Amino acid sequence: MEDHLKKNSRWLIIVAALGYFVDIYDLVLFSVERIDSLKEILGTQASAEELKNTGIQLLNWQMGGMLVGGLIWGIIGDKKGRLSVLFGSILLYSLANIANGFVQTVNQYALLRFISGLGLAGELGAGITLVSETMSKERRGIGTMIVATVGVFGAVVAGIMGDLIVNWRYSFFLGGSMGILLLILRIGVYESGMFDKIKNKNIQRGNFFILLKSKNNLVKYFGIIAIAVPVWYVMSILVTFSPEMVRAKGVTSFVPDPGKAIMFAYIGITFGDFLSGALSQIMRSRKKVLAIFISVTAIGIVMYFTIAMRSEFMFYSVVTFIGLATGYWAVFMSTAAELFGTNIRATVTTTAPNFVRGAVVFLTLGFRYFEGFTGTISSAIIIGIITFVLAFIALYKIEETFNKDLNYVEQ
Repeated sequence: MEDHLKKNSRWLIIVAALGYFVDIYDLVLFSVERIDSLKEILGTQASAEELKNTGIQLLNWQMGGMLVGGLIWGIIGDKKGRLSVLFGSILLYSLANIANGFVQTVNQYALLRFISGLGLAGELGAGITLVSETMSKERRGIGTMIVATVGVFGAVVAGIMGDLIVNWRYSFFLGGSMGILLLILRIGVYESGMFDKIKNKNIQRGNFFILLKSKNNLVKYFGIIAIAVPVWYVMSILVTFSPEMVRAKGVTSFVPDPGKAIMFAYIGITFGDFLSGALSQIMRSRKKVLAIFISVTAIGIVMYFTIAMRSEFMFYSVVTFIGLATGYWAVFMSTAAELFGTNIRATVTTTAPNFVRGAVVFLTLGFRYFEGFTGTISSAIIIGIITFVLAFIALYKIEETFNKDLNYVEQ
């Protein structure tokens, strides 16, 4: 029996890691292909400002889909099981991305980005919940580290494919096809034993309002979300709109390619996730590692606005460094899974990362608002300051979860 559980854990980690790989590939694909796709749809006469504004709108549609999808898939994961989410979510976003390769208008693009976001919302949370509930409390952080490290490399591949694939439509076809193939691998994955123990009992499962019923639950839930928002502040504003940032700084010697910037950032994140996960195991602490990485991310952002734009080499070097610093997603996901009981865990682990990603809507709205009267660079700095202040306050408030027994339910 023990050998069977170990074998199932290993297979589960492989499948969850590959699932997250495809998830991240598809998630950043729009950012990689944003300019090429919009130039074809809007026409080559479209101005840089029009490309930027339309890009923000489409990104918000995708992230809005993830906000809605996170809640839907999270509740399904706690009510029906983690496996139902793994199969349903990947099928939805795979079909949406294949369809995305056929779009002819911005409205079609927006609709499919929203549907894709709905599907993408379920993948990571369900995978991490299964890994956390299947592995021992001493080793579950290693499983999450492997899933995150392999997964974020999908963004690096998306960046490479953006350069290699001439037609942006084929990039979406490839992403959707990989998802369909991944469904076959999921056939051998078993449901969480912890979930099986409570699914037939008279216990409230997937009730989102459990998270809102007490001050302690509210602090834990919104705290874990705030901790990870700096990651998407970096990716959605500083990296995705890096050409606009460089131009706003008055630099004329180079214009960064957003696809390449995303690739370098995720190269850093890949190593960062491995490093943060390993340090968490060595230090036997989630909070200390989160504090270190958030602090280093803040330092990297100062470098971004001060020295990064001196040359193209320096820019990509700083972006890689910031990527390394924001590579605490593995520890963030471990903490999210460990904060709440089995009857609400899938809801938390699915909604939390998607609310973080969905926060991009508010980050970009705030960015656009301040940009109107402070300028592009100052606006980005203001949003960054707000984001990091909230992250440090949240980190101070949440509990240490390393070695916590997860076999319990929330009342």
